[in-house]
Amino acid sequence: MAFGLMVVKQFEKMVVLRWGQLNRISHPGLRFVIPIMEDAKKVDLRERVQRVPTQKYITSDNVVVDMDFVIYYRVVEDIAERSVLNVRNFESAVVNMAVATLRTVIGATTLASALADRERMREILQVSLDEITDRWAVKVTQVAINEIDPPPNVKSAMEREKSAEAIKTAEITESEGQRQAAINRAEGEKQSAILTAEGKRQSEILTAEGDQQAEVLRAEGFSTALDKIYQVANNIDEKTLSLQYFETLKAMGSSPSTKFIFPMEFTAMLKPFLNLVKSKDETTG
Repeated sequence: MAFGLMVVKQFEKMVVLRWGQLNRISHPGLRFVIPIMEDAKKVDLRERVQRVPTQKYITSDNVVVDMDFVIYYRVVEDIAERSVLNVRNFESAVVNMAVATLRTVIGATTLASALADRERMREILQVSLDEITDRWAVKVTQVAINEIDPPPNVKSAMEREKSAEAIKTAEITESEGQRQAAINRAEGEKQSAILTAEGKRQSEILTAEGDQQAEVLRAEGFSTALDKIYQVANNIDEKTLSLQYFETLKAMGSSPSTKFIFPMEFTAMLKPFLNLVKSKDETTG
């Protein structure tokens, strides 16, 4: 610098002030600065990682929690002069602003929401920081919340609540399973009863149809038998019928208590025999 020569590295930009006013932005390479007249400051454009130490924060439901987080940021190349002209130490300014912004975000969030939805809180913090640090030519690229640590008594209460919730969920699941099992059993019994009734109905229908078919066949057989008897009876002469009649009388007369009752048609049935006997007598005489 005493000879006015400075080396600007690839990842740097150099802000040159002449007589205290912004004169130029120098790019990487060997650069000449006029001693006494000009003042130069190099700005590192690489991304920085800054861990914010653990701090105490108060949630919207008045719970004090310990939190620590990490921020990633870099100087924007096109407006790098703002990091020199608008703030004395932009690194310290970014860290302090991050802590203050996180207090605001946590103050509007309950402990349960903070523990359950870190991603949303991280996005809010990053957007809020990015809006503020733009005037310093600083771009916040990422915020990572490492830990949210509530007091011991709150932890114990949360563990009891979590245990109770787990027991409740298990009981609900078990009762739901029993309910579903009962429904399945009832449905199975219903289907079984329906199938049994349907089977019995089909059996009765088949039995009735079988009885009907049997009656029809018996009736047809009896009708056929009557037709046969009628046909045979038409071919029997009076002599054969009379002999059959006598055979029947003979069988009836074998009993000592038998009484003979001769119908009026008996004489008509005997007439062929009498005529036969008469014709034989005339032949022999």
